[in-house]
Amino acid sequence: MTSTSTPPGLARFNALEEHAAFTALHEACASTAWAKRLLAARPYGAPEDLYTASDAAMAELTVTDLEEAMAGHPPIGRPKPGDPTSSREQRGMAGASEELKAQMLELNLAYQEKFGHVFLICATGRTGEQMRDAVKERIGNAPEQEREIVRTELGKINRIRLARLVDEDRSSRKTEEDA
Repeated sequence: MTSTSTPPGLARFNALEEHAAFTALHEACASTAWAKRLLAARPYGAPEDLYTASDAAMAELTVTDLEEAMAGHPPIGRPKPGDPTSSREQRGMAGASEELKAQMLELNLAYQEKFGHVFLICATGRTGEQMRDAVKERIGNAPEQEREIVRTELGKINRIRLARLVDEDRSSRKTEEDA
């Protein structure tokens, strides 16, 4: 059982039926292996316990698991239609010039051609120019080096998404955001 010191949002997550908890985790990260590892470690006493478990699970993902996780992310500059999460995370591209958007499309395609997956970066709080500069810098990486950078970036994204998942004010804030 969870203690009375467990934050309400985390207590709600801990109490979810297994399928609902798996679905919530899988929405945060498309890696089935990652979601199963976090699910198996419930209940969590504090949000930091959940984040630590996420980091540990991310470190254990195989190349195939990472590919599965990356497949759940749209290209930078093209968030999934109707997906408030990718739109919110890629907010830095929302006001980008048509020139910058065209550059990102070209860079995304070149990156995907080289590495076989979308360019993945924790876009939260970054400007379109910062994301463009990052893809320009990273496209020169060796595949093994880039895979570990992607693993780190996915870990950052997962922490942000998990924080939103267990935030005790999530439901009231979501209602305000959707209004």
